[in-house]
Amino acid sequence: MLASGRGGEMNSTMDEINLLRQAQRHHLVVRGIGEEIDLEIGPGDDDPSFSSTTLVGVPTQESVAPEEQEDHKQLLLASQAHNEEQQDLVKLPQAKRKKKVVKKWREEWADTYKWAYVDSIDGTSRIFCSVCREYGRKHRRNPYGNEGSRNMQMSALEEHNNSLLHKEALRLQMASKDKGLTAIERPVYVKALMSKSAGSILESVLRRDPHEVEFIQSVQEVVHSLEPVLAKNSQYVHILERLLEPERAIVFRVPWVDDKGETHVNRGFRVQFSQVLGPCRGGLRFHPSMNLSIAKFLGFEQTMKNALSPYKLGGSGGGSDFDPKGKSESEIMRFCQSFINELYRYLGPDQDLPAEDMGVGPREMGYLFGQYRRIVGQFQGSFTGPKIFWSGSSLRTEATGYGLVFFARLILAEMNKELKGSRCVVSGAGKIAMHVLEKLLSCGAIPITISDSKGYLLDEEGFDFVKFSLLRDIKAQQRSLRDYLKSYSRAKYVEDAKPWIERCDIAFPCASQNEIDQPDAVALVNSGCRILIEGSNMPCTPQAIDVLRKAKVLVAPAMAASAGGVAVGELELNHEYNLMQWSAEEFETKLQDTMKQTYDRSLKAAADYGFQKDSPEALVHGGNIFAFLNLGQAMIDQGCV
Repeated sequence: MLASGRGGEMNSTMDEINLLRQAQRHHLVVRGIGEEIDLEIGPGDDDPSFSSTTLVGVPTQESVAPEEQEDHKQLLLASQAHNEEQQDLVKLPQAKRKKKVVKKWREEWADTYKWAYVDSIDGTSRIFCSVCREYGRKHRRNPYGNEGSRNMQMSALEEHNNSLLHKEALRLQMASKDKGLTAIERPVYVKALMSKSAGSILESVLRRDPHEVEFIQSVQEVVHSLEPVLAKNSQYVHILERLLEPERAIVFRVPWVDDKGETHVNRGFRVQFSQVLGPCRGGLRFHPSMNLSIAKFLGFEQTMKNALSPYKLGGSGGGSDFDPKGKSESEIMRFCQSFINELYRYLGPDQDLPAEDMGVGPREMGYLFGQYRRIVGQFQGSFTGPKIFWSGSSLRTEATGYGLVFFARLILAEMNKELKGSRCVVSGAGKIAMHVLEKLLSCGAIPITISDSKGYLLDEEGFDFVKFSLLRDIKAQQRSLRDYLKSYSRAKYVEDAKPWIERCDIAFPCASQNEIDQPDAVALVNSGCRILIEGSNMPCTPQAIDVLRKAKVLVAPAMAASAGGVAVGELELNHEYNLMQWSAEEFETKLQDTMKQTYDRSLKAAADYGFQKDSPEALVHGGNIFAFLNLGQAMIDQGCV
């Protein structure tokens, strides 16, 4: 059976090895001190007064696998058996519903509840056990099997703390500390695969890199699409196994000095995933969350994206856990220079060409290129950015955002519909999101949202070019989106929320990976969304994709929809094109041709392997299949290298 990455099975004896494996999948949720938590006791099968209440309305991202639920059920039954003997002797009166109790998350609970987590069910925050994923009266039986918790009027928190399963979770915590195991932030979600060969490939990735959650997720999506390809030609099994291991991964330290003279050290990453089709091309991301898993995921996604495009480019990804926010110009410059001092030896026009990504804009790319040029002593123009005098195309930053809108227009044309008049929700407020907003306005669409890390801005009347100009000024001055309300009081800014609940026809997630989880996908479906155009790499969690697929929402994958940036990147490498002065019309014509080729390639590959044209997943599967076949043929031609 395929290893799911969520730990071994829990047998009746709860042997130590399986417990330690279970420990690996538990995670720490840090709650803010003073945060209000609703401790109302939930429903349970032992109290008739709660029988009419639904425990969980919509499954959350932390849903438990069927095999795991069976193990937990056996553990609960063992505890219930002893209690039922006591209940045969003493009949307790029917309990009344207890009053709602709201308490504040206290500091002394932090250590106790490292192995529990707080989640929202039907708008109410509740404490869940990390072992069984249940809450409230599911935990009222204590280790001694009596009913004293009710008589002593113990709070829901105390009931949970005394429960057999919660004590087992605490024991797992101690076991993991003893063995030096670390808890991963969230469990790996593994989809069932029909093909045995596809399952073995994924199992090997899980065994080799069990904690690289983002990379495993991106691999799963591709392997799922390639099942019919592997079934038809077994030769591709070994090709795929080789492709999933990057050609090289560079991890290095980046020391730098701040304005106060204090020394700091960050970690740098560059994963050159594949050069089989040409020199690597991929972004650099500066963000505190950056790690090797994200670097590999970005490199793999870029490899597939470049292979789907009409151009001959390999794929790479990387960056650093450095956060440019709050840093001065000179601090950012010193960091970029230190970063490139190590990375320069792996870059070059025929080897690897870094591009912009989250946290890396024209300023950062200028500093990086300046230091690179100084070290190598050549003006190679091997960095991509918006400055025409050292990188090529002055329209570089518009390409990805415009391409997303052109791709949406192709999909709508296939449905005999127009983009004009469509309500669109956009997440993010970076380069891609702003250019999506701009092109939507020129196409007559009605964009109504834009977002940042603290919430989203909603204008029910829709943005226009005057409002867009204001938004662009706000972002250029690094001000809060709230400042928009000073000029347009009828708009609103929603804190700590995402825009997916707003009524819309098309969604453009352009913020970051996994920004749409399962509840967000449900909200999107309920809001009327029927097309989702991925602007950011892998914006949906696997659970969210399942929801969208069942609801027949058409998903345009980032691999195909964001190919506009790849197109301009290729033009930058072509000296014949670089010498030309492109007009906006010529640029858009070239960009639309690229998007049309990518769209047609995806649909043709999907049809060749049995995916219907009107299937919501046709573009996803077709894009993955075409890109892999392109890479696979080149790997076969070049031999085992």
